[in-house]
Amino acid sequence: MSSYTDTKPTYIVKKITRSAGINGQWDADVWNQAIIADISCFRPESSAHRPKTKIKLLYSTEGIHGIFRVEDNYVRCAHKDYMSPVYKDSCVEFFVKPKADAGYFNFEFNCGGALLASYITNPERTPEGFREFTPLPKEDGSKVRVYHSMPEIIEPEIQEQTVWIIEFFIPFELLEKYAGKLGEIKGQKWRANFYKCADGTSHPHWASWSPVDQLNFHMPGCFGTIVFE
Repeated sequence: MSSYTDTKPTYIVKKITRSAGINGQWDADVWNQAIIADISCFRPESSAHRPKTKIKLLYSTEGIHGIFRVEDNYVRCAHKDYMSPVYKDSCVEFFVKPKADAGYFNFEFNCGGALLASYITNPERTPEGFREFTPLPKEDGSKVRVYHSMPEIIEPEIQEQTVWIIEFFIPFELLEKYAGKLGEIKGQKWRANFYKCADGTSHPHWASWSPVDQLNFHMPGCFGTIVFE
């Protein structure tokens, strides 16, 4: 397990020539070529529960493919609607900033597959959420394909250890709608972070791939780097 440090990591995203599929197969041949990143930098505000959370990313000409694998306890899922507060449930998240001079996206998935997604250009907190942000309308959110291994609703919590999977595909054209043209993806370096949280469970916790300086995932200055091979 990683300790809390100030190191900002780098992840190499390998390219694939065929679709990874959306079927939740962590050990599928296409996924075996991907590098594994550990989401293991836990904030000290967390409970003693430390779920083992890993992610793999790949990319194709169409977009970004990702898969999370979580060894978890106290698994809860109370929200099934698009843009509901999925971070209160057993949740994994992918934040990505394609351009240095533009905003970032937060893609948040609870274990039941519900998605919360926005494009954020100023993450200063306000009563409405953020100073400058655009919640992705459902028409755009539906372009994110999601596989979830757990039911949409889990009540009460599953307290024994459970392995669950979230797999996703985000088309580049969706990112371009908000961030502008991306050009040739090969060789680009983007800022990004991966998270695990469960705010509304009996054992809340907050973990990241690249450490965050405070209990706030919306800190693009703390993002690591992903490099498209």
